[in-house]
Order: sequence, then structure tokens, then C-alpha cells
Amino acid sequence: MIDLFSVILQPLEKSGVDYMVTGSVAAMTYGEPRLTNDIDIVISVRPEHVGELVEAFPAADYYISPLEVLLLELERGTRGHTNIVHHGTGFRADVYFAGTDPLHQWAWPLRQRLTLSEDLTVSFAPSIYVILRKLEFFREGHSSKHLTDIAGILAANASSVTDPELEDWVEKLHLEREWQAALREAGV
Repeated sequence: MIDLFSVILQPLEKSGVDYMVTGSVAAMTYGEPRLTNDIDIVISVRPEHVGELVEAFPAADYYISPLEVLLLELERGTRGHTNIVHHGTGFRADVYFAGTDPLHQWAWPLRQRLTLSEDLTVSFAPSIYVILRKLEFFREGHSSKHLTDIAGILAANASSVTDPELEDWVEKLHLEREWQAALREAGV
């Protein structure tokens, strides 16, 4: 059976490029399952190693932006982005470059290695990072799915509600209003 994890994450694991899974897949891992056919990944790669990322996803099986485009996105510092699409399944990865984003820098050493199957262990962003990014996406797009994802994480890990690091980041990122909406959604 071909699944999203093996199609996208196995080549990434073999490439040696540092990454962490985030977004809805991480929210499901820490909280409650829901349907998705894409995966959000943050990668940390130096310009001289971007070619290794491209080589990990051969053009016969995947779409990935050309090397020149990846290098331009990497130069952004924040919000650099690309996609990887598996031709055979349509599975897609939204790939974000870690760059200079302070939240990415904070989360990087806190990544968790989780075993998904006998032959696949992958890196996940910490749950607090996932909550904070979901709060930012809720602020930007007002989609309630982000609040639902946060509620699922909080239901599975109630101690997150009072975590001092989470509270500090909510304040630093000016997410107080969104955090209150998430707490209401979670019934806290």
C-alpha cells in the first residue's frame, strides 16, 4: 500500500536533509485524526545542499521546483516555500524553508523522532509549535479547521494549556485573541 508518509518522507529521510513534519499531519499525530492528502514540512538546508533535496525526488516520479527556484525561495529568510508532488498518487508536500524564522529556530532542537512503521521513523515538530502555527493560520485565514486541530491536541495533552513556553510564544506572536478562541473550541 502506498501512503503519504512513505511516498514523501522516505526519500526525504534518505536524502539527509534536516526536516520536521508540521501542519495537519502533526496535529493528527498529537491529537485527533482527520482526512488529508498533503503534508506540511519545514526543512533546514544550506544553499550548497539544495541539490540533494532535488535529487531525492526524481523527475520521473515527482514534481519539485527547479534548483534555481528553490535557491530563490531559500534566500527569502522567512516564508520561503515550494511543493513536492508525487505523480502516481497526487500526494503533495508543502515544504517551507526554516530560514531565519524565530519560531522555527526555537522548535528545531525540540523535534521528536517518531516511529510510524517498521521501516520509517520521522521527525515531527513539537506540539507547541504546531499549536502556535495553527493559531497563526487561523488568524490569517479564519478557517475553523485550525481551531479543531488545536482542540484535538489539547484534548490529548491537557498540560499544553498551561505550558509557560506556549504562553510566552502566544504573547510574542500577538496571538492572545486566537488562543482564547482555541481554548473556547477545546472547552477549556
